Amino acid sequence: MARDKYQPTDRESLVLDHVGNPKYDRQILNGLDPFINGTAPEDTRGFYSSSELEALVQVRGTERDVEARMPVKMTRHYFEMARNSPALQKLVKGSTDETLNLEGAEDPGFQMDYSPVEGLLHKYEMGLMYVISTCSAHCRFCYREELIGRKEVKRQDGTVDKKGLAQIGEVTDYVRSHNEAVAANGGIHPDSGREKLREILLSGGDPMVLPNNKIAGWLTALAEAGVESVRLGTKELAFHPDRFDDAFMSMLDLFHEIYPDVGFRLMTHFNHPDEFLTRDESGSYVEDAGGFYEWNPSTQRAVEAVVSRGWISVENQSPIIKGVNDDPDALRIMQRTLKRVGIENHYFFCGRDIIAHKAFNVPIETAWQTLNESQRGLSGVEAHARLSITHYKGKTEVAAVTDEPVPGLAGSENGVVIFKILRNAAAAPDRGKVCIVGRNPDAIWFDDYEDRVLFDEAGLFDYARVKALRLEETAAVPA
Repeated sequence: MARDKYQPTDRESLVLDHVGNPKYDRQILNGLDPFINGTAPEDTRGFYSSSELEALVQVRGTERDVEARMPVKMTRHYFEMARNSPALQKLVKGSTDETLNLEGAEDPGFQMDYSPVEGLLHKYEMGLMYVISTCSAHCRFCYREELIGRKEVKRQDGTVDKKGLAQIGEVTDYVRSHNEAVAANGGIHPDSGREKLREILLSGGDPMVLPNNKIAGWLTALAEAGVESVRLGTKELAFHPDRFDDAFMSMLDLFHEIYPDVGFRLMTHFNHPDEFLTRDESGSYVEDAGGFYEWNPSTQRAVEAVVSRGWISVENQSPIIKGVNDDPDALRIMQRTLKRVGIENHYFFCGRDIIAHKAFNVPIETAWQTLNESQRGLSGVEAHARLSITHYKGKTEVAAVTDEPVPGLAGSENGVVIFKILRNAAAAPDRGKVCIVGRNPDAIWFDDYEDRVLFDEAGLFDYARVKALRLEETAAVPA
């Protein structure tokens, strides 16, 4: 069925009619073929060794085909940063290690249970939208490999289909309908118990791959629908920082001028300091005359353009990934350096249970120890980031790992791990509740603690899937 085209208001047009849409030459190296057949630019051909390429060719067309799991892709800028950085190479290089074990969930966290309209997830007081299904480059550990790879996913109603992208009209209709029901019921939705849907995250894929007019279209439409703050999640500051040019920043300035009360938060995804700092021939970070680490010039220009606008909140979040950033020194440098230039440290994550997650995930207790060690010597404001792991019930903090037993608590002889629910879907009834499990240094997901649960007021190990919200709330959305 054809969708009605969304019609911007006159106020939206005050922004949309003045948006510049330059083309961005990311010089993308797409796929493995250029490296296999020797057509890649000459200076990039050594990025994969002959043995690596041979191994990748051998698994093509089999269930271990690396590109069938996740397309391989990187920008010229990222190649230049990665050529001398093993950590960044691990991040973008396809490897047969990825498909040694293909265990994992096709819909991590049962995200589709919380999708009232296509392309929108509504878990908390905020919604997340898939607005595009690709990025300038592809992280091999991507939490959304099923979306990037355009894979079919079994939904709760039994249907099987690819995850669809959000459409402006459908999303804004849902936002208005939900918020009208909330307002009419004293501030709480009568069915779900949610409060006002006041914040939306543009995600995907990377929204910065969209042209400026498409991004502006989302910003203005959401503002008109009554959204109080818009987030934009992006790794483009690492993959192609020149995307943050005068045309893009002018669009944001105009949006802020026309909608001054609507907040804008840029959620960046730096995973390692090698993505923004420069190294000398010996491999050490270059220091300026003041003893501060030198930034890559393109990245520095882009970051300064964003953080110099005080009305933009900039926060970084990153998973802790095996072979990429499971290094206290790297995380310490990253947290300190980002905070110094005005980027807050928001979350670090344990890896999700995506397909092939065992190739990427660091054990939960190791991730906690790595982050804890990285924050020794950081000031209080530099060490704001917490370690989170996304349980089906919601965002859950790995709050503590102990080496000593808890007196009187059977099963704690080797120490315990304490989980705390930070964000709980719908009415957030379990926020702040904790779960205590006996330690398992090899655990990379909640399942690995099932046999050692000691206390679980949070219900992390007594989880029942929600009834599909698509069946409950969509009826209120105008056709």
